[in-house]
Amino acid sequence: MNHLSDKENRGSLVAKESRNTLLKLFLSLNPENKALWGKMNPQQMVEHLIEQVQYTNGTKEPFCEVSEEEAMRAKLANIYSDREIPKNVILGELPGQLRYPDLQTAIDQLMTELDTFDQYFKTPGTTAIHGGFGAMNEAEWLIWHSKHFRHHLKQFGLMPFTS
Repeated sequence: MNHLSDKENRGSLVAKESRNTLLKLFLSLNPENKALWGKMNPQQMVEHLIEQVQYTNGTKEPFCEVSEEEAMRAKLANIYSDREIPKNVILGELPGQLRYPDLQTAIDQLMTELDTFDQYFKTPGTTAIHGGFGAMNEAEWLIWHSKHFRHHLKQFGLMPFTS
């Protein structure tokens, strides 16, 4: 499945060519910023994103939690659509104890994990498993990570709402 439009390929928030912009957005976070919705603080949000990227860069071992049919339906609905992640969706528990000493260190680690993601997908045909969408290639992961990052950047007022 690789019928991504030019808009989807160019518009990837986490694509390598967008990383400086992404970093600037994260660096504009202040540890005291309050979320517009949800319960996470800025560092919890960044650490949550670190963990999610680690499932896609070979650091953590992911597995699919649904049938192949369910995964394909979910992938079509969430990857191959303009559908955004809704506010206040709860998919798992809040991050527990913080793993990094401060927000800046967590942001640095997130950028390192994204670099590792790039390396992981250098081999053609590489996939990584999403718990609800099944095996996804690099282009699909770039779309999903972009949607996920955008959701959390909006949560902290760092990106405007589009709907």
